Amino acid sequence: MDRTIVCRTAEDMETLGKQIGESCISGSVISLRGSLGAGKTVFARGVARSLGITEAIVSPTFTLVQEYEGRIPMYHMDLYRLASDDDFQMIGGEDMLYSNGVCLVEWSEIINDMLPKKTLFVDIKVNDDQSRDVHLVGGWED
Repeated sequence: MDRTIVCRTAEDMETLGKQIGESCISGSVISLRGSLGAGKTVFARGVARSLGITEAIVSPTFTLVQEYEGRIPMYHMDLYRLASDDDFQMIGGEDMLYSNGVCLVEWSEIINDMLPKKTLFVDIKVNDDQSRDVHLVGGWED
């Protein structure tokens, strides 16, 4: 996959997350990249809804990882506060990254070399009008 989608609202971003989530299979990894407030957690909420997860989806900035049970388990990681891939390994991140769940990784640049080949990269750019350009590259369907 290699395409760019414009999301004008948070609802658009969540809907895009749902659409992507519907295609997730066990072991899917989604890299979420974008500035603070770009909509990464809103996108993650859409993925969660498509997996049948109804609980509140919150940014795991301070907990590093949030685990959710759905038709496929979902691991939502925020690596913003980690300094290196060694820190990621110390929290058991690699086990979740290569699990039978769906793994969403915010700020995945820290572990770029550890990401599976079939990672879907979701790069979110905030425009002057507050819309978002969401560039999707790679994924398990390639």
